[in-house]
Parts: sequence; C-alpha cells; structure tokens
Amino acid sequence: MSESQPARRVSHAGWHATASALCAILVGIGLARFAYTPLIPALVEAGWFTPAQAAYLGAANLAGYLAGALAGRALAARIPIPILLRGMMLFAAASFFACAAPLAFSWFIVWRFGSGLAGAVLMVIAPPAVLPCVPAQRRGFAAGVIFTGVGLGIAASGTLVPLLLQGGLPQTWIGLGTLSLLLTLAAWSGWPRGDGMPAPAPARPAPAPDPKLRALYLEYALDAVGSVPHMVFLVDFIARGLGWGVAVGAWHWVLFGLGALAGPMLAGMLGDRIGFGPALRLAFAIKALCVGWLAIAADPVMVGVTSVIVGAFLPGNVALILGRVRELARGEPQAQSGWTLATLAYAAGQAAAAYAFSFIFAHTGGYALLFGIAAAALAAALAIDLVVARAGIGPRRLGADQTR
Repeated sequence: MSESQPARRVSHAGWHATASALCAILVGIGLARFAYTPLIPALVEAGWFTPAQAAYLGAANLAGYLAGALAGRALAARIPIPILLRGMMLFAAASFFACAAPLAFSWFIVWRFGSGLAGAVLMVIAPPAVLPCVPAQRRGFAAGVIFTGVGLGIAASGTLVPLLLQGGLPQTWIGLGTLSLLLTLAAWSGWPRGDGMPAPAPARPAPAPDPKLRALYLEYALDAVGSVPHMVFLVDFIARGLGWGVAVGAWHWVLFGLGALAGPMLAGMLGDRIGFGPALRLAFAIKALCVGWLAIAADPVMVGVTSVIVGAFLPGNVALILGRVRELARGEPQAQSGWTLATLAYAAGQAAAAYAFSFIFAHTGGYALLFGIAAAALAAALAIDLVVARAGIGPRRLGADQTR
C-alpha cells in the first residue's frame, strides 16, 4: 500500500503538468497566434489598420515565432523552467491587453512579434519539460493531449471573438487577455520543478544523417508555406474576399479548430498503421488539393470541408513529421537534434511565407494567388518526398524499445 501512494502522487503530478502544458500551448499558440485571424476583418472595417497592415501584423507574429524557436533552449538553460514558462504565458496574456487601443502600427508590430516569440518558447520548452513526469507508457497520449491546445485555441477564438466583438475591438482584446491570464493562473502550480534544461551531453562523433532526413527539413518548411494562407487569411478571405461576413468567417474558423482538435490523434494513428513516410505523403497530397481548391472555387460546402481538413493537418503533420524524424534518425541524439532542426525549418518557412504573402496581398489585393502558391509548395513537398523515397535507402526500423 505504501508503495502505491508515491506512484499515485507521481501520476497526479504528471497529469497536472500535462494540463499546464496544454494551457501553455492554448495560450501561446491557440490564442496568441490564432485568435488574431478572425480579428483581421474587424480591424480593417473599424479603420484600425489597412488590409496590408493587418496582414503584416500576422506575419510579425510568425517572425517572432522563428526568433523564439531559435532562442528557446538558450533561455531554458539560463532561467528555471517554471519561471520561464510562467513568464512567457504572462507576456502572451499582456500582449492582448497592450493591443486594446488603436495605437501606432509600430506598437502593434512589437507586441505581435513578442507574442509569437512567447508562443515559440512555450512550444519548444513546455512539452519536453513535462513529459518526463508522465509514465513512459502514457507519454504518447499525453503529447496528443498537449497539442490539442492548438485546436482548442482556434475553436475558442472562432466562438468567442464574434461574441466579444459585439462590445467593440478594445473589449475583444481585453477579453482574450483575461482568458489567457486565467489559463496562466490555472497552469501556475503544475510545472515540474527544475533549474533549466539538461546540460548538453559530451560531444561525440555523430553518424551522418540519412539523406531523407535532410530532405524532410525542406519538406517541413514547404509544409509551413502551404499552411500560412489558412493561418493568416482564411477568415478575411471568407468575410471580405467572398463577401460572406465576419460571422460566417468565424464559423469556418471554428470548423478549422475542430479539425485541429482531431488532427494530432488521427495522424498519429495513421502513422502507426501504415508508416509515417506513406502517411506524410498522403497528408501532403490531400492538403495540397484542399488548399488549391480555394484558389479556383468558392463552393460553401467545399470551403467548409477544406477548413476542417486543412485544420486537421496543421497540427496533424507535426505528429507525422515527429514520427518520420524518429524513423530516419540514427540514434536518440540525432532524433532530438533532428526534431529541433525540423522545428526551425518550419518556423523559417512560415515566417518567410508570411511576409512574402503579405507583400503579394498588399500589391494585388487578391487571395487566389496566395492559395495557389501554397498548394504548389505542398505539391513540391510531396514531389521531393517521392523522389527521395525512390533513392533506395530504406528508413531505419524502430526497435521495440524505441516504439514504446
């Protein structure tokens, strides 16, 4: 009996930490990034910003995400993890309050960039910080729970933003900040105690990476390019581009979020069943078709269907890429470094695409070209993976100890 009590305490602490990480992803990514998307048409209609400026503000968040992905582990090596995570969640919440008045465009750029940086640090640090607290046989499920924070944030913002907008834009920013602050307080006591990220292991000769692994980084960057139009422009495209209104655009954002809720679990199950390589190729193909559809047609049913499917693959492809990295990596150190490089490739791809698409949108005012370029990027990712898959180098099979 006495032995079971500590086990239960550890289990409780592990799931408390998992809930805190879920809140962190919900605040840092689900709200700090994705709640901005349904706000864009309202910001333009209220005269706070021009359409081009609103798009650049979305891009600033993604540029901040790249900076945070680069700086996250260095910060965690110097700042105790609970303090760092609490601080980043507080900063993300503060960014909403800071945007509650129509101040200078440069002021918004700073805070949107900062919220992206905070979100990246939370994404890079929170999951690996809490998963060791979870029993090994439950870590896969715990990771899926954590990343549902992305979908929860999208669905919540699509539901809450139209309601909050009835009181005005300042009240909407304040409402989102209050929700983020409450989630920060809910997560406050759940973080595992520690002084920082573990010190790097002593240097040792590293095996050369599989060529497929290096190609995967490029594929993931192209996947990021293919995701940006939905992440930044979807609601504005529906509300103003198609003329269906903010409420309809927000409803499609909820559909996008519902897809994102289911995506990680379904993608992981698909990868387990058919292998992560084939599953990833299937994901690229379906996603390219759905994104490309919006460049040529605007059928209401199909727009809704594509919102759900692309929403599912947004976080779902994270699970597939992670699984594919582990298939191709030669040893655990390379798997960890491979995931870091893949994350940086994605952050760089989405930041570059966000600014490029914002520039294109500012000079054309159209959406079809954006979705067309995104679909082409996804098709290119699929083509690269197919070519590399035929190179005759089979992926390293996971051992029984690594599949657990």
